[in-house]
Amino acid sequence: MTIASVLIILGIGTLLRINQNPDHKILYMMYAILFFGDAVLMFICGLFIGRQKQVYWFAIVLLSLNSILSITDQVGIVDLLFLLFNLIILGVLIVARKNLLSHETNS
Repeated sequence: MTIASVLIILGIGTLLRINQNPDHKILYMMYAILFFGDAVLMFICGLFIGRQKQVYWFAIVLLSLNSILSITDQVGIVDLLFLLFNLIILGVLIVARKNLLSHETNS
């Protein structure tokens, strides 16, 4: 759920940049919407990760996509920190796979 908080902060920060460069208003809005959407998906994954196998695999795919997409454009310190954060959580999920999937309840 920590990653969801970070994504919300990044989305808010992106919205605050709109007035600094009005020419990129639509781009900043798209980034903010993507950050907020990603935050919602990560929050939902955090809530249900141990309950259904599909949520676990969705979280793996989402973290992998986040990692790949964070290095496909201009790479700065924020991108590297976000990449590191995603890779750490991805690693934790992979290591904890047996434990998370053994407690699944199909409700």
